Amino acid sequence: MQKEDIRIRHVIVHILDSSVGLPVLSDREAEFGSDFAEFLRDHIFRVAAGDDSKDCTFYQEQSEIYRLLTTYEDRDFVAFSKQAAELLYGIMNSNIEIPPADLIVVRFREKEKEYLALLKMNFRDSYTHRTLPLEDGNCNEIIRYKATLPARSQRLQEAAVIDLNELTVRLIEKKYEINGEKTNYFSWLFLKCSSRLSHKTKLDMVARAVMHIQKENYEEYEQYEAHMRAKSIISEEIEENGGFVVEALAERIFEDRPRLREQFQEKMEQFDMVKEEVMPKNDTTVRKYQTQHLLTDTGIELKIPMDQYKDSGRVEFMTEADGSISVLLKQIGHIQAKW
Repeated sequence: MQKEDIRIRHVIVHILDSSVGLPVLSDREAEFGSDFAEFLRDHIFRVAAGDDSKDCTFYQEQSEIYRLLTTYEDRDFVAFSKQAAELLYGIMNSNIEIPPADLIVVRFREKEKEYLALLKMNFRDSYTHRTLPLEDGNCNEIIRYKATLPARSQRLQEAAVIDLNELTVRLIEKKYEINGEKTNYFSWLFLKCSSRLSHKTKLDMVARAVMHIQKENYEEYEQYEAHMRAKSIISEEIEENGGFVVEALAERIFEDRPRLREQFQEKMEQFDMVKEEVMPKNDTTVRKYQTQHLLTDTGIELKIPMDQYKDSGRVEFMTEADGSISVLLKQIGHIQAKW
């Protein structure tokens, strides 16, 4: 999905503040100018294209939202949004850990596809000033607002974008305590859909599993080199292919250690991830794989761009006779000190 191709058609806002005791539902659509439309486009795109987002499938027989969507037409937009807001408010009102919010429902089009977005804007505190006119002049004060919405650049904690043709869901969510247990209430209780892991989560799981196995099976003096090589391979796969299949990545990382490859695959099988594709798109997700970050026991910290690390004419790691490690940085034109 491309942000500039999002064309907003209908918007409505419902206030879901569990401290009030009932939802404040709107009977009319909201007007939206260019600024508000851009605010909505930013949040919709972040949900639809973010590596934190998950693809989901409705439990068709259990989901009230799915049932409403099967007969949805644009003339039903206000009625649908109110039913969805009431359903969400009922869940929030029964579970005080879920934060109050505005629910913004957006009907939009992107190229030839039709979508509906459910954006839960959790309230946050913010501060501003006000001026009080007094008899002897003005008095400026700082006051706190308790129900302001997330900023345009801020990631929402719970939101969904629904493909109205396929009735598939792309969502982002956060766990809250429900009946004493941390639960993804937005997917499980509200939308009633099953979700797959996000690409960011899958990438983190693969990286942690690789590091854990290397830590358990390599000597301490070997670990840094194994970690750097694995990180370099992950970086290369993302840069050249946009991502990787977990099984194929294991073949590269553990090519000379079949026993470790089997251990890694056993870990991945626990999450049914051996054949999974990991295809991160956002720069923020892959940024840490673009740099080798090293910290020595003497307190020296090095950050080496991955292209420099791969070039032996730029960086060389040498193991000395006493087992210590030396790092040689080559062909440096000048050095700049940073404060």
